Amino acid sequence: MTETYARTATSPWRNWAGNVTARPARTVSPASVDELAETLRRASEDGLRVKPAGTGHSFTAAAATDGVLIRPDLLTGIREIDRKAMTVTVEAGTPLKRLNTALAREGLSLTNMGDIMEQTVAGATSTGTHGTGRDSASISAQIRALELVTADGTVLNCSETENADVFAVARIGLGALGVITAITFAVEPVFLLTAREEPMGFDQVTADFDQLVTENEHFEFYWFPHTGNCNTKRNNRSAGPAAPPGKVSGWVEDELLSNGVFQVACALGRAVPATIPSIARISSRALSARTYTDIPYKVFTSPRRVRFVEMEYALPREAAVEALREVRAMVDRSPLRISFPVEVRTAPADDIALSTASGRESAYIAVHMYRGTPYQAYFTAVERIMTAHGGRPHWGKINTRDAAYLSGVYPRFGEFTAVRDRLDPDRLFGNDYLRRVLGD
Repeated sequence: MTETYARTATSPWRNWAGNVTARPARTVSPASVDELAETLRRASEDGLRVKPAGTGHSFTAAAATDGVLIRPDLLTGIREIDRKAMTVTVEAGTPLKRLNTALAREGLSLTNMGDIMEQTVAGATSTGTHGTGRDSASISAQIRALELVTADGTVLNCSETENADVFAVARIGLGALGVITAITFAVEPVFLLTAREEPMGFDQVTADFDQLVTENEHFEFYWFPHTGNCNTKRNNRSAGPAAPPGKVSGWVEDELLSNGVFQVACALGRAVPATIPSIARISSRALSARTYTDIPYKVFTSPRRVRFVEMEYALPREAAVEALREVRAMVDRSPLRISFPVEVRTAPADDIALSTASGRESAYIAVHMYRGTPYQAYFTAVERIMTAHGGRPHWGKINTRDAAYLSGVYPRFGEFTAVRDRLDPDRLFGNDYLRRVLGD
């Protein structure tokens, strides 16, 4: 389970977790679509491959290159808000945090989102970033159109009515089809969500999993390895009024306990692994039940300051509980010491070719390890369980799957690779990661 490290004489690029390093021949920050197209033409003439990189929140080498690294720092901001169509068109390098706050000022919101918002919109959608939802799907599923610059510098506008075959696959494109320069998202009037967080036993939450998913618009839970304890979160729309967490109590829960104390606990566990089960029992009881109501991005997202590496698999929803029980049994009988909770979320089926929820209602099981802690044995054992259930790995998170496996779990895999062959026959946007997961 080794990541790709590209080496040249220039200064390195590293991802957020620090587990991937690349040394591009040059780094470019184009300020316009025309400048980007010229960058691609020049790279092709120089025989260099090209990869766009956002904020580096992927744990794979999806953005690694020894050629030209495209930084989208200057391709940011909202191009247009169409209140009749209820869409927003945003430059590809715009961080989700900036988009969410700008939409809130306009009285608008995305329908669903993941639990962090540091990523760029292009990076998040290209790797299939998702939250949890009974009816509402990933951020990519909320795309209504996108602008894509292909290997020969052509600018393609893609939607259900224009270049529809490209649109069908490019909403989660892995950076393999071209460089996305703008995305149009569906939006809706801003609304309120009531979050209900409470502890629950592992046996109860797994026994009631289907009911909890059915009864709540957004349900997720975290299981703390070495314990029988879970923390659950249910988010449902509310008529209000808004009742956000108090400044002091919110700081205690979200910063002191979830980040500050947790950071110390993880560092101690890395230094003295034998302490981890005891720490897990204490930390799994530290977060108390609470209920609060706020606008969506303030409920869906949370600060994540403790750095880690992650593997996540999407399973058919009906397989999730059995697979999670197998993960628990594996941890209990092994010498592994796991300081990070295991996260479980859901998503409805969607129609994107390489979406982890493509064509099937899905549940996600995500495992994490504190940065700097050996993770290979744990992730390998978990991956063995996930693949036995036909799991699909998150495109931006650590896995060892290759094109032979992935073509078997994605019925529309060939549709994606056919579009790639047409748009990038010379693999200008290729790298070692794409060679492994998509083939040559």
